[in-house]
Amino acid sequence: MNHAGAIRGPRGEQAVAVFAFFLLFPGFFFYHTLLGLGLMGAFLGGFFAPTSLLVVLPLIYMYLMRIRREPNRLARPDIAFGIFLAYFSIIVVANGALGGKMVHVAHHILGILFLLNVFLIFKAIDYSGAQFRRVGLLSLLGMSAIVFTYSIDGVFYLGALGIARDADSLATYQGFSRSYLFTFVPIVAFTRSPWLRLILYCIGAPTLFFNTARSEFIALLFMIPIAEFYHSKNKLIVAFVLAALLITVKIYLDDILAVLPNNRILELLDLSQSTSANKRHHLTAYAILTINGHPFLGDFGSYPPGLYSHNVLSAWVDLGFAGITYLMAMIICPAIVMFIQEYFTSRNHYQFLLPFSLACMTVLLLLTSHFFTDMLIGATLGCYSTYWYGRKHAKHRLLVHERNPALES
Repeated sequence: MNHAGAIRGPRGEQAVAVFAFFLLFPGFFFYHTLLGLGLMGAFLGGFFAPTSLLVVLPLIYMYLMRIRREPNRLARPDIAFGIFLAYFSIIVVANGALGGKMVHVAHHILGILFLLNVFLIFKAIDYSGAQFRRVGLLSLLGMSAIVFTYSIDGVFYLGALGIARDADSLATYQGFSRSYLFTFVPIVAFTRSPWLRLILYCIGAPTLFFNTARSEFIALLFMIPIAEFYHSKNKLIVAFVLAALLITVKIYLDDILAVLPNNRILELLDLSQSTSANKRHHLTAYAILTINGHPFLGDFGSYPPGLYSHNVLSAWVDLGFAGITYLMAMIICPAIVMFIQEYFTSRNHYQFLLPFSLACMTVLLLLTSHFFTDMLIGATLGCYSTYWYGRKHAKHRLLVHERNPALES
């Protein structure tokens, strides 16, 4: 077993976590592709909820058995995340018992389930393992091929084909982009070759551009300088290259736009012309009004179903001031700690790059566009838990394995 594998766990647990990952992310993408192409009906509905229910008990059992064998695996990030889920659950149950709208209660229960599953998956998987990387790369290539093949006028939307049997169950661009981003980030974070990373960037960015997912597209672009600055031995050269690239894009922006297909990604250049951005602005204004009226406890489910603030203010509305403060501290503090401890060291520590990249993207999206139950939160803390455990215990553990290789089986 390699060093990362020793930190992550035995092969059986790896198999469960890897299966759950590919079922929930690439599996979701391919299920909805078949659905959109009319090759099957929606026999699993929207797919993500029923499959999450399928994998949650094995993941919990795997996690508890691991903690029982090795109590040190219960790391500080696990405890912090557990406290957040407990607080969140109490708020949901209390509001349900006091007559809150059941549509909000059900939505948040699913949010808790998804956060828990993603945390357990990202904590367990050895992303440096050959098995994960092979299947992950094939999945990325397959998803990109589907997007490029079925895009019409620069937009990937299978519903436009008009051949889906159960069109109401077909995922929106957010679901497809989530599957792609959650697969892309760990693959890139553990890719050592700069040329392979460049190829992945050149495939991934156009894929999300055609998918018209603005938040995920920006998150992917945001990860590129984070990863390349970290890997570079001469960060000034990377800064110069990126600055030159940005200047070139600005100079030739009109020419670049002339050859790009016109889709909603380009609305990022002028959000005042974006219907979606204007709608989100009004939802944020409504959330601020709610917060002004209920600054400490918030007002759980005070918005019509689906019309929540698309940023972290949604946590203030539903969880109160304590909830939003704890949530942001739970993400920002690890990001600061990792940045100070690791970002400018001379070594390339791949267990670091994944949680740090996820933490940065999570903060960005929570501040700008995502609801507070964003699954990136679970992914960030799951990976950070492994990184935290590795820094504290890996040296001793590696010595034990070197002295007794039988422990690897």
